[in-house]
Amino acid sequence: MTDRPLTLMAVHAHPDDEATGTGGVLARYAAEGIRTVLVTCTDGGCGDGPGGVKPGDPGHDPAAVALMRRQELEASCGVLKVSDLEMLDYADSGMMGWPGNDAPGSFWQTPVAEGAARLAELMGHYRPDVVVTYDENGFYGHPDHIQAHRITMAALEMTALTPKVYWTTIPRSGMRRFGEIMREFAEDMPEPDPAEAAALAEIGLPDDEITTWVDTTAFSGQKYDALAAHASQGENIFFLKMGKERFGELMGVETFVRVQDATGAAVPENDLFAGLR
Repeated sequence: MTDRPLTLMAVHAHPDDEATGTGGVLARYAAEGIRTVLVTCTDGGCGDGPGGVKPGDPGHDPAAVALMRRQELEASCGVLKVSDLEMLDYADSGMMGWPGNDAPGSFWQTPVAEGAARLAELMGHYRPDVVVTYDENGFYGHPDHIQAHRITMAALEMTALTPKVYWTTIPRSGMRRFGEIMREFAEDMPEPDPAEAAALAEIGLPDDEITTWVDTTAFSGQKYDALAAHASQGENIFFLKMGKERFGELMGVETFVRVQDATGAAVPENDLFAGLR
């Protein structure tokens, strides 16, 4: 045993991703005295600008959006009590098929070895006991999420560290419930076409394949407030439309699949640090 605090490192693609998928665990483990390190890979420059102006529209300034989103990210980290924020500051690549995918300097165009080397240096500095990122499809196919997965797994291979490694996920039962809630709060929302519905049905995992269910109910208010800190992207953050009370009822558990473990902790588990304390 050493005096070094247990450390959680979450590797995310954009400002606001930290709150959506891991806001609960970041807040919970910070409250338990665990060091929480957030690595955000891109500047978020493909997000909405002031007044909701969209990327590619007149008046959209990626540099100004990136600055605004950094300030929002810092506010979110304050809400979640994140110990350390590291930004790799690659240019946001936008959604799959957007022009930003091909832009020089975009995260999607960055060689995996380059991004992984930078992340491996941070891992060597912080020596995380638990690392969380996305699965190989970036959860839903976003190029920057896929790239975050790639550099995280490559960085782990560059180090001698053996942390527990998790990919964020959602139970398929939760996806069905999420679809019902979306229709409840957006009654005019059209039914998805069959191809889109089939793609949505493939997001997440069957419930019995999820290894880790972490109760973050007590921290759902912080998670909501962290999402709300990203006010410039409010139009795209559906969860804020629920209101804090309903949000807390529905978002009180965060789920993961464990892909690396040297502790022998049994699964299913209810703690990312099972076997470490």
